[in-house]
Amino acid sequence: MPVSSKNPTVRQRRLSRMLKEARGAAGKTLAQAAEALDCAESKISRIEAAHSGIRSLDLRALLDFYGVTDQARRAHYQDLARNGRERGWWSQYEGSLNSAYSDLIDLEWHASDLYLVETALIPGLLQTPAYTEAVVRTQNPGKADADVAAQVKVRGQRRQTFARSTPLRLWAVIAEAALKADMGKDVMGDQLESLLALARETNIQIQILPSSAAINTALYGPFGIMSFPEPVETDIVYRDDLMSIVYYEDPSQVEFYTALFRRLNSEALPVEQSLSIIKQHISGTD
Repeated sequence: MPVSSKNPTVRQRRLSRMLKEARGAAGKTLAQAAEALDCAESKISRIEAAHSGIRSLDLRALLDFYGVTDQARRAHYQDLARNGRERGWWSQYEGSLNSAYSDLIDLEWHASDLYLVETALIPGLLQTPAYTEAVVRTQNPGKADADVAAQVKVRGQRRQTFARSTPLRLWAVIAEAALKADMGKDVMGDQLESLLALARETNIQIQILPSSAAINTALYGPFGIMSFPEPVETDIVYRDDLMSIVYYEDPSQVEFYTALFRRLNSEALPVEQSLSIIKQHISGTD
């Protein structure tokens, strides 16, 4: 979906998804919700698909009809509706970012917890500028210098999530192969030193999945699971590849990836052993 003022923001889509889930939890049909608002069913469908906004009066009426009485929860719905059109710092790079990447940054910014699995690279949030540039140029040799510079800058600014009043909590399982990537000795050495320093932050946990671990054969690429501060919001899974980012929100899909992450977490090295492995690879870049 293109990033433009005419298209819904991630915040608006979160509100739409939450309203649809609230209706389902209340056991109400589209027709019943439409009757409660004295409107056409198509209006409810548009709201739940984020094709249409919702007035404060209608939102309060629907929450009443769905039996949502918790004041904190209602306030969260209202905040999403009131500030739905707001866009973050990344909007200034709309010309350089595709819409899927902008959505990822938006979700990442509002998430409270991020569980990441990386199979070949250091996670984007933990990359040094030189490493990011090397990755971007390797993946897309023909990319214009200005676009490369913009992508490096954006990836660096994503770390602002660690500087929020309530920092993002990150738990990353990184395949050992990512520590061996040939990005140049100096680039790789600096990247691993940075990774080691970040791993000592209280809100960042890093585990290394040894190349010898059998579960490596069950991995088909990197993925992440994002959780949000409000319990009413369901987790979102995303898979990232060179061409696109795919999101999974169905509970059965989320549970599949959550179970896979738990298996990886149990088979990856404990944190202290993981740090030792990183140090060994640093020695190999000297």
